[in-house]
Amino acid sequence: VGAEALLRWIHPQRGTVMPEQFLPIAEESTLIIDIGDWVLEVACRQLALWGASEKMRNLVLTVNISAKQFILPDFANKVAGALRAHQINLSCLKLELTESMALDDLSGAVEKMHALKALGVCLSMDDFGIRYSSLSNLKQLPLDQIKLGRSFVRDVANDGNVALLVQSIIDMSSRHHITVIAEGV
Repeated sequence: VGAEALLRWIHPQRGTVMPEQFLPIAEESTLIIDIGDWVLEVACRQLALWGASEKMRNLVLTVNISAKQFILPDFANKVAGALRAHQINLSCLKLELTESMALDDLSGAVEKMHALKALGVCLSMDDFGIRYSSLSNLKQLPLDQIKLGRSFVRDVANDGNVALLVQSIIDMSSRHHITVIAEGV
């Protein structure tokens, strides 16, 4: 049904460098904004290529958005520009946000998320249930999907309380027309 854009740095001497090694450094600087802009551009270009294929035109591509990228006042305009430049099926682009970026400034995040939804993109909350989750906040956020975090999901089979909580999240999300996926299954 789709894919997620995941960065790997292919270093000439070190080989493949995983994101947990280089993204924290990029996050400390403004480099993460340039990386995020580049990833969004490449993702939209890929969706345009997929759009030309009958078999692939409905695939969804998920792009992780950094907090520094999301808080920029012109972020929704940047997304709109990339969408216009590549003329893609808007529902095929899914932006993945973290709980902390949405909840640090809930009203500002909700406003920006509504602007992104007005463009036609899908919104997903990454690692739901790991840190700041408040089920009451979930109803305020215009989300299409929540992604249960790997460490949260890991205990579902062994802990009845976790399994009950996950079932509750699934039930509540479905009432709000939010799909739920589990990371690490």
